[in-house]
Amino acid sequence: MIVYLHGFCSSPRSEKATLLGRRMAERALADRFWCEQLPPGPRQAIEFVEGVLAKCRTRPALVGSSLGGYYATHLAEKHDLRAVLINPAAFAYRSLAPAVGRQRNLYTGEPFEFTERHLAELARLEVPRLSHPERFWLLVETGDEVLDYREAVEKYSGARQTVIEGGDHSFRHFADYLDAIIDFSLAP
Repeated sequence: MIVYLHGFCSSPRSEKATLLGRRMAERALADRFWCEQLPPGPRQAIEFVEGVLAKCRTRPALVGSSLGGYYATHLAEKHDLRAVLINPAAFAYRSLAPAVGRQRNLYTGEPFEFTERHLAELARLEVPRLSHPERFWLLVETGDEVLDYREAVEKYSGARQTVIEGGDHSFRHFADYLDAIIDFSLAP
């Protein structure tokens, strides 16, 4: 099972979620893909995903983009899972500090309030050091205009890393890695 975690203000309708879901279906793995709208609050998002993980009949793996990568790191460490991280927010409590205030989901248009309490919740999810870096695969593009890719490269040292010159926060090369992401995630 692959559990895909989207980023801040994003949705299951994002390009990456859609591409991965479509590729899973093409490989007759649609029943092993989960991606739903995450609550905007970090505590609620983690509780929601942990409920999903508890119901998995096979060992799940996590794929997370941006804030979803931060969540995936926390959950992979807590539950001893594999995780693929795409341009992850290595220090979400710091990188999202400027977002405190009124926000709107880019796909649904739904407004929500992002608060200081949410930043504190993010800080509590921090994984200072990976206990098993071999379970992680970091994919970053150096042209990410939202997050400094070097922070992720340093934080995930010891993990498998793919660093691509150029690109942006959307990770333009995502389609090139779909099968490799699926294979890494579903490996025994």
